[in-house]
Amino acid sequence: MAKKKETVGKTIQVAFALCIVCSVIVSAAAVSLRPQQALNQELDIKSNILQAAGMSEPGANRERIEEQFGQFTPRLVDLRTGKFTTPEELGVPDALSYDQYRAAGDPNMSTRLSSAQDTANIRRRAHAATVYILEEDGEMVRVVLPVHGPGLWSTLYGFISLEGDLNTIEGIGFYDHAETPGLGGEVDNPRWKSQWVGQKLYSDDKSEPQIRLVKGGADRSAEDGEHQIDALSGATLTARGVENLVNFWMGEDGFAPFFKNLRDGEA
Repeated sequence: MAKKKETVGKTIQVAFALCIVCSVIVSAAAVSLRPQQALNQELDIKSNILQAAGMSEPGANRERIEEQFGQFTPRLVDLRTGKFTTPEELGVPDALSYDQYRAAGDPNMSTRLSSAQDTANIRRRAHAATVYILEEDGEMVRVVLPVHGPGLWSTLYGFISLEGDLNTIEGIGFYDHAETPGLGGEVDNPRWKSQWVGQKLYSDDKSEPQIRLVKGGADRSAEDGEHQIDALSGATLTARGVENLVNFWMGEDGFAPFFKNLRDGEA
């Protein structure tokens, strides 16, 4: 009987030792791979910025993505004033290091939105955001802006790209969400995303963004056809979320004051 107990004890010891060894191996692998994972995440963000800007090349390698992204100048914008700010003021090394979504969870780095303001249902808005500007001959020809907001099952994180007139949409894309494949997940469908290209955010007075996702299909011949996008079939709440988040971030509590300052030369 004693011999049997000894065997059980040894089995437990061996199993325990094996668990410790496996834990050490897994932990070491996770730590050693962390820098590579961070680089891959950064590359994915850059790739998504290029896609939104219509500059993505299928099958482009890391070097090509970095080369194209290098044409952009990342800048920090203070959303409270609509003017550029500096990394030093936000306590980060550079514009790419600033984490807007982490800042949104920090009361010292974000603003709680009132129910009237919070049309995108994001609750808190970070004080600042990183934008990506492309210039040619000293003139801004393209700007890519981060956007986010809830759909049906998840928060959608993405980018919208505008031409230099700060009104014409060049593209939109979401790099992180958990919407239902085939329904809300159609935000990733290239055919649906292509509808955004050339559409206008604002009417002539450039007051409030006018984007509408139309159930049953956009009517480009309508008076407001330049603001219409097809809604997502069978995904009403996701479509409403996309409409709300675009109009919020392009509105007065988002980037609209920044756009005005850029037009007036006061950013």
